[in-house]
Amino acid sequence: MPRLNPVSQAAIDRLRHYTPPPSNYEHVPLSRRAAVLVLLYADRTGELKVVLTMRAKTLSSYAGQAALPGGRADALTESPFQTARREAYEEIGLPQDPQRFPPPFRVEHLCELPANLARTELVVRPCVALLHSYDDATHENADPEVSLIPRLDAKEVAAVFTAPFQDFLRVKADADPEWYRGSWTEWHESRWRMHQFFVPVRAEEVAKPKTESKEQQHVISQLKEQEKVAAVARYRVWGMTARMMVDVARVAYGQEPDFEHNSHFGDEAMISRLLKMGRLSAVRKQGDQLTQEDMKLAAKLS
Repeated sequence: MPRLNPVSQAAIDRLRHYTPPPSNYEHVPLSRRAAVLVLLYADRTGELKVVLTMRAKTLSSYAGQAALPGGRADALTESPFQTARREAYEEIGLPQDPQRFPPPFRVEHLCELPANLARTELVVRPCVALLHSYDDATHENADPEVSLIPRLDAKEVAAVFTAPFQDFLRVKADADPEWYRGSWTEWHESRWRMHQFFVPVRAEEVAKPKTESKEQQHVISQLKEQEKVAAVARYRVWGMTARMMVDVARVAYGQEPDFEHNSHFGDEAMISRLLKMGRLSAVRKQGDQLTQEDMKLAAKLS
């Protein structure tokens, strides 16, 4: 299979050289820290794709959502990349130890992006990595979509699937009118663009759990129903996950999306204001969720 094509190679080079601005991530307590892994790889044509998941817990209530592999930090000494890699191992079986990867695969850490703020008061750091499938020393080559991705075990999620990375900058109105929907809403005391992407996925391209838990069974049955109705099901990527995908793609390809969007990256300014208010404390209470009133108060701080 081909390696990265010229456009994809340029995108990876931009990510390698990207330096994010100072982050508030290190200033929030452990209970508020989380990280996600944006894992990219080259398909047969050298185009970049990204690995996504269907979360069992989330989809029990909100069918059709998707997420990036990731979760909360375990220790203050754990870097965002360490958190993201550990969670990716626990959720989808992506090895942490380089020796555990079948050759020629290896993972290169590229960059981190500004932290995002979840409604649940978690500060989430996107960590971007490249899955290499070619060994320059041995010239061994492999297809991730044949030799690795389908073999991942959706251990803590309902499914693992992939999506074309550059398409998170596109409307695709003529080629695929169902791909993108967007609307403006009020959040952070400002106009906020909500992105929704509907990723077409074939059943044979989805990795599901080798052993299903009760938590996963409900969601998996929903996915199977989608697959029965249409040869190509649609998995919805929206909310914070969609926004992070748009921002990573903006950095990678050095261009703005076809659709309207918020110009800033991440939520560092709002996180800083909330810290000044005394929010994002070490004690997390069940049901913690930011309200519009919280955002009004934070917006008044400089």
